[in-house]
Amino acid sequence: MILLSRLLQAIFLASFCLFTHTSYAQSYPTQAIKIIVGFSPGGVPDIAARVIGQHMSENWKQAVVVENKLGAGSNIAAQVVANAPSDGYTLLSISSAFAISPAIYSSLAFDPIKDFSGITLTATGPALVLISPNLKMNSMKELIEYALKNPGKVTYSSAGVGSGSHFAAELIQAKAGVELLHIPTKGIPDAITEVMSERVDFFISPYASAINLVRAGKVRAIAITSTKRFKDLPALPTVSESGVPGYKWEFWYGLMAPAKTPKPILQKIALEVKRILELPSVKERFDELGTTAISNTPEQFDKFIAAEITDFARLAKQSGIKPE
Repeated sequence: MILLSRLLQAIFLASFCLFTHTSYAQSYPTQAIKIIVGFSPGGVPDIAARVIGQHMSENWKQAVVVENKLGAGSNIAAQVVANAPSDGYTLLSISSAFAISPAIYSSLAFDPIKDFSGITLTATGPALVLISPNLKMNSMKELIEYALKNPGKVTYSSAGVGSGSHFAAELIQAKAGVELLHIPTKGIPDAITEVMSERVDFFISPYASAINLVRAGKVRAIAITSTKRFKDLPALPTVSESGVPGYKWEFWYGLMAPAKTPKPILQKIALEVKRILELPSVKERFDELGTTAISNTPEQFDKFIAAEITDFARLAKQSGIKPE
């Protein structure tokens, strides 16, 4: 009888909690929502947050405020959200850097798995392999062939040690079996400048950061890092087609919430974001950024991030990238 009584109590409590969370989600949101961004205004994580926030606000009749909190490779923003209440009113707009951080920082003020709940992917986008207009090589294949014959002589810039552009080049090095020389800089603009000034041979840049320079003839794009050719540059081959079979690199972006945010609220936000990302005007805006609007479920996003963290840790170890 005692065991039966305890079982009934447990069932009642579980049912009560589910009812409470579901009821709470039905009335959510009842106040302003904040989306924290760990990057400067104008980048994809920032623009994605503002586009989604605007449509969310219009539909839910609540203000959605985007706050940029810069520093430590977006980790300051992540820490703010990790410490926020788990009520769905403080969200985090992230990029691939979120999954890279555990591989390059020896200590973080948060746990990227335990302290967060995934909501959804928002976009993915390829990168462009850029070279100087005056470099004698005309293709990725030529670059790889030269690197194989001249170990350590082909140089590439990055947005910094452990940045996405660094890992993207290290993946080429690993898959192609070449030895490249890394020249880190303080950010994407500096890394592109190194290519334009011919101080380095190539840089793997987010599409949106480089496409206008490519069109202006200030740098040349010799390959794209996605598995398929990009619709706006159909003549540009993929890295996989150009001497590095199986290569794929895409920057990705998404939304997170503090851990223990009720599942019904996560699901409600995810469904709203999915609706927004399917709007023709939003798809067009993301296309302009060289990205593809895409969504998934909170459960799928959690699994995706866990897999990305594992993959980046493996590549960091393989490439000898040491945590700071």
